[in-house]
Amino acid sequence: MALPSWLETLRAASKTALVQDGNRKIHYLFEDGKEMAEEYDLKTGQLVSRKWREKNTLGGYGKWQVEVGEPTSPLLGVLESELIKESSSNPVFMRKDTLSSFQWRIRNLPYPREVYSVSVEKEQRCCVVRTTNKKYYKKFSIPDLDRYQLPLDAAALSFTHANNTLIITYQKPKEILAAEEQLQKELKKIKAANSGDGDCKTQ
Repeated sequence: MALPSWLETLRAASKTALVQDGNRKIHYLFEDGKEMAEEYDLKTGQLVSRKWREKNTLGGYGKWQVEVGEPTSPLLGVLESELIKESSSNPVFMRKDTLSSFQWRIRNLPYPREVYSVSVEKEQRCCVVRTTNKKYYKKFSIPDLDRYQLPLDAAALSFTHANNTLIITYQKPKEILAAEEQLQKELKKIKAANSGDGDCKTQ
């Protein structure tokens, strides 16, 4: 079955854990050399971010690719974020899940709700956002469904619009909910490198 196979891949990966800023950070190193870094809220178990990177042709590591969480800004780093306000009015696409659903937010979309349509393209295994005014078009996949080889379900997809932000929600299938619950139990057993019992605060 495909479902256990991804779980087995996660289990087989080398994992380290760290507790920091109220989050449990898990780092995975897979047999093929790929790396995945996840952050979970300590209190809720909610996934806060997930990033991937893999070695390039020269053997060095490329940049982290954000799958879940705030997209990394190339401007941030040297200057404090306070000094850099997003002057761009371009739409910003990001994924921010809840415990029961995959969720995407597209900021800087000022058009009324009736302008948007969000649909599932089953053959292409992706979701598509369209606007009747032809001002915005976005095609995106759901990597979790691909990894578990689960079909896309149009009935699981919905969207709302508020504060210039389009919020797209896809209810997680029961198979993924069960797998995530199982994985959470296993991740909690990993002793955090910087604490005595995994959850205690450093003195």
